[in-house]
Amino acid sequence: MAKPIIAVVGRPNVGKSTLFNKLVGSRVSIVEDTPGVTRDRIYASCEWQNKEVMLVDTGGIEPYSTDVIFSQMRRQAELAIESADVIILVTDIRSGVTASDADVANMLLKSGKPVVLAVNKCDNVGATPVELYEFYNLGLGDPIPVSAAHGHGTGDLLDAAFELIDFDHAEDYDEEYIKVAVIGKPNVGKSSLVNRIAGEERVIVSNIAGTTRDATDTVIDDERGKFVFIDTAGIRRKNKVEEAIERYSVLRAYMAVDRSDVCVIVIDALEGFTEQDSKIAGYAHEQGKGCIVAVNKWDAVEKDGKTMAEYQKKLEQDFSFMSYVSFLFISAKTGQRVDKLFEQIKFVAEQNAMRISTGRLNDVLAHATARVQPPSDKGKRLRIYYMTQASTKPPTFVFFVNKAELFHFSYQRYLENQIRETFGLQGTPVRFVIRERGDK
Repeated sequence: MAKPIIAVVGRPNVGKSTLFNKLVGSRVSIVEDTPGVTRDRIYASCEWQNKEVMLVDTGGIEPYSTDVIFSQMRRQAELAIESADVIILVTDIRSGVTASDADVANMLLKSGKPVVLAVNKCDNVGATPVELYEFYNLGLGDPIPVSAAHGHGTGDLLDAAFELIDFDHAEDYDEEYIKVAVIGKPNVGKSSLVNRIAGEERVIVSNIAGTTRDATDTVIDDERGKFVFIDTAGIRRKNKVEEAIERYSVLRAYMAVDRSDVCVIVIDALEGFTEQDSKIAGYAHEQGKGCIVAVNKWDAVEKDGKTMAEYQKKLEQDFSFMSYVSFLFISAKTGQRVDKLFEQIKFVAEQNAMRISTGRLNDVLAHATARVQPPSDKGKRLRIYYMTQASTKPPTFVFFVNKAELFHFSYQRYLENQIRETFGLQGTPVRFVIRERGDK
């Protein structure tokens, strides 16, 4: 299920980025006491009371500014508001309610989105400041006093924002549907592939990079199975992302990965593997999604009997950081091997959701440790008491050991290879959690 989105908005220099950093728990946004430092939207996960949302920081809104940068920032903020489930409007108690605050509040009221009003820089603990009552004039309900610098009131603010989100809202599709995010750089043929799969023009196709602005769902329910293909906007390198709408598209592409069970990473056969492909694949890997690399435009490659084998060998080196991934050479234009993609997606989804019994896991563990002894350091040898599977999507295994620091990465990799050799787990990352005896 996609994470709900909370947008943090307000006029410049009220402390939005400081508050954003406090809520996400790290210094993600640049903070500077100068209006206009945050120019594009920045997003990060925020967890509160075991529930997770995507928090979006925006540049300050100057409703009537003719300055080019401020007008672009306003457009950015409008895009964030459009995509948000809840909006936090940040104001400044020291300057009181300004004309810009009133204009931004009116803009939010017109949007029809639920709004939480945060009054920042209430740094003193104790009685409610008298100045707070002025903020009722904005017509947005009870103002919540917060101090982004010290963290006061941030819990109340998150409580109020999370109350406005329907976390029980079910995904629109039944569980039997496999959700597939089609991801990759711009102009590699993602939309053409989705159209070929759907058998109709569902998505605008153009050789101009950036035609797909949003994530678009295509539902397939036929003899091939039940699938939801999410065509995403191409993810570009950050320094190439200039247009405001495109930054919004990148956020939607990442959100589509979060929603998916399987990611089809589309690369251009003519261009080959690029650094940006590794970043896109890396995001899907970090999120624990099943992955397939679809090498598109294969029909346009000059071939002899060894071309595919040589190309795959090169790709295996390029994707060495996710050695479990499988490759499929396709052509969205001619339909070559597109049907095989369905079988591959079903297989990878099953592997990503595979559950293995503790007994079978420990049989493999006993065999592996007998073949290659666990490492030792200064006379102290690693002992692995037992292992169990904690969760699926991706398969996550917990090892109970005498000393976690002895469990070297190289030995973890060896055990991962043994588990994969026995149970398959092709096309999916696996996670290891190391617990010392006595850890809770």
